[in-house]
Amino acid sequence: METGNKIIATITEVKGHCTAGHKAGDTFEISCHNTAGLCGFFYHNIFPNLSTFQYGGQYPWWRGDTLFLKCPDPVNQVSIKLEKVDSENTGEAEGL
Repeated sequence: METGNKIIATITEVKGHCTAGHKAGDTFEISCHNTAGLCGFFYHNIFPNLSTFQYGGQYPWWRGDTLFLKCPDPVNQVSIKLEKVDSENTGEAEGL
């Protein structure tokens, strides 16, 4: 059973080649308990932000319910958008 906010991730851009096979437009649910197929380097890199975001925390530079993060590989750069989904509004994400 997941706790905290439901988080939907969207790959927004891939520069180079993602070794995990992600493509721009890929959308999936991700959480502190579900890596959603991200490679270990990327997941490890975003985990502090993901856990803070999932459990309702915030940093002063965050705005709203969306985060934009990047893969740590500088040659094969993958960008991801994380969005909190309202529990009342989950119908949009059910097909994921």
